[in-house]
Amino acid sequence: MLIRTNNCALMGVSAVPVAVEVSVDNGIGFHLVGLPDSAVKESQQRIETALKIYGYKIPGRKVVVNMAPADIRKEGSAYDLTLAIAILAASEQIAGGESLDDYYIIGELSLDGTLQPIRGALPIALEARKNGKKGVILPAQNAREAAIMDGVAVYGVSNIKQVIDFFDKDIPIEPTSIDVTNEFSDGLRSYEYDFSDVKGQGNIKRAMEIAAAGGHNVILIGPPGSGKTMLAKRLPSILPPLCLEEALETTKIHSVAGKMSRYKSIVSTRPFRAPHHTISDVALVGGGSHPQPGEISLAHNGVLFLDELPEFKRQVLEVMRQPLEERCVTISRSKYTVDFPSSFMFIAAMNPCPCGNYNHPSIQCTCKTFEIQHYMSKVSGPLMDRIDLHVEVVPVSHEELASEVPSERSADIRGRVVSAREIQKKRFQGHEKLFCNAQMSSRMVREFCKIDENCNSILKNAMDRLGLSARAYDRILKVSRTIADLEGSPDIEIGHLSEAINFRSLDRDSWGR
Repeated sequence: MLIRTNNCALMGVSAVPVAVEVSVDNGIGFHLVGLPDSAVKESQQRIETALKIYGYKIPGRKVVVNMAPADIRKEGSAYDLTLAIAILAASEQIAGGESLDDYYIIGELSLDGTLQPIRGALPIALEARKNGKKGVILPAQNAREAAIMDGVAVYGVSNIKQVIDFFDKDIPIEPTSIDVTNEFSDGLRSYEYDFSDVKGQGNIKRAMEIAAAGGHNVILIGPPGSGKTMLAKRLPSILPPLCLEEALETTKIHSVAGKMSRYKSIVSTRPFRAPHHTISDVALVGGGSHPQPGEISLAHNGVLFLDELPEFKRQVLEVMRQPLEERCVTISRSKYTVDFPSSFMFIAAMNPCPCGNYNHPSIQCTCKTFEIQHYMSKVSGPLMDRIDLHVEVVPVSHEELASEVPSERSADIRGRVVSAREIQKKRFQGHEKLFCNAQMSSRMVREFCKIDENCNSILKNAMDRLGLSARAYDRILKVSRTIADLEGSPDIEIGHLSEAINFRSLDRDSWGR
């Protein structure tokens, strides 16, 4: 008897349908074809043991399993449940085989028949809806994640017996239902950190507000204990709330990477990723023999924070240069190419010198000039060029730390940021996938960041004095445009431009002299 059911293979952040065909005929042997990897080939032992628990078995006849299309490699253990149910139906141990094709059936089997969570539940549910399937049957741990996709029933199950009874005895499974709007809105502002915790550092908070308003990249340079990490962790709390479309896109990436909690159905706050400096280039940007999203894709629509920037391997930092410009990572292999979105704000932090006390207001730096320059040279000029705001962080005084005056809350700062983003939204109407000033191309900079003769003269002097590149020139204009938006000014004025130039004062040619 021939039975067909369905599963999906993950390609990038999308799911590709895989038809699983099982034929049981006269003869002996278990034959699995269709380019399965080792994990799929090993499913026979897991299925056989799990079925015995409930009184079923793999028939002692010729079993042929075909996984189509045969030119796509089938990876992982999520095909266990699909194969087991199809084998039972094809060997007539259970009824309802004709209805299997109406469902996507996914799950990894433990030896006792319970199901383990899978990756990519949301893209799979999206593909099921697209192809008009009645429902998706998958592990209970993934049910809430998949159920945010309306238009298709999602059945979360704990073991294979529930699935057998669903098809063989028509015992219903309660579909998982999620109120996406309420779930999304409830988590929009649930940030752990708030700027009200930060004492002093008014100029740094100003820089972070500008960065959030325009989506600009920032590097924080200061001695240990000056508050660089503390400030970076609070940046997501002042960014504009995610819209539902952004939240779904972000959830898809986290779903494919297997980062979703069983208690969480949607990513409703902007991601904050802070990988350790021992990370590899593949782990940062994504890839591998079977490409997976890296940290920069997990930070999509959020913040990527690299602490102790010079401690990262140079190769790791250099592979970020193109994604910072393109806001997308393309991973190419001999037979296919996948794209991972990577539109994130890049925040970096580093000490100013090996001893950490260069420009410290009260502690003498013990480093020689060449040591400082060597330390700074660990971060390349092209990468620094792609960072809009270079901010020097100084330690907070005792008076500021002991002050009882309350600091400004993140909600208040976010209000100004959202107002500035609304101005940018109107400005970029008609431009697809352009949401903030930092994303402007050079042509758009000429169109939207026009300056008068006085401003042009100031900018020319700054370029000559700091040795700035053409990319830095564009970035100064973008930051100036953001500062003007925060003040509600239609034009870039001298004050806006001067403040933007001050945020390039730590550029390569001026540092350590």
